[in-house]
Amino acid sequence: MHIDSTNWKILQILQRNARMSVSAIGREVGITSPAVAERIRKMEDAGVLIGYKAEISHIESGHQLKAIITLRAFMGRLKPFLEKVHDFSEVLNCYRITGNENIFMEVVLFDQFHLEEFIDKLITYGETKTHIVLSTVIENAPIRTRSFDRKK
Repeated sequence: MHIDSTNWKILQILQRNARMSVSAIGREVGITSPAVAERIRKMEDAGVLIGYKAEISHIESGHQLKAIITLRAFMGRLKPFLEKVHDFSEVLNCYRITGNENIFMEVVLFDQFHLEEFIDKLITYGETKTHIVLSTVIENAPIRTRSFDRKK
C-alpha cells in the first residue's frame, strides 16, 4: 500500500493519540470524517495499522524495576528458549538479534528479588547480561516518513 502524505498525517495523529475521534482527525488533516474512516480502514486492511494499545506505567502497576537483559544462548538452548519466553510474564519485548548475544529483552520486575528469580530461570538457557533502566530518554517514538521533520 502506498502511504501518501495525508495517510502519514493520520498515522502521526493516531500514534500520538489512538483514541482521537475521526472527526477531530479530519479537522486536523483537512478532510471529512468519512474519508478519514475509509483511509484508516484501508490501512488496517493492508496491515499498516496493526493495533491500538493502552500504555501502562510499570511503576504504578507495582513493577519497581525495568531492565534490559541480553542472553547468549548455550549450544542447543536457543530454540527451547524461543518456545519458553512466551510464558515469562516479565517480558515486555523480546528480540532475536545479531552479534555476540542472541536475545535482547525488555522486562519489568517487582524488585531485586524478583530480578534474581528471573535471572535464575534464564541461566538455564544461556549467559545473561542485565542492565537496569535508570530513566527513559525516548519511548514509543512514532514511526515517521523519511521526509518528516523530527523537530515538528
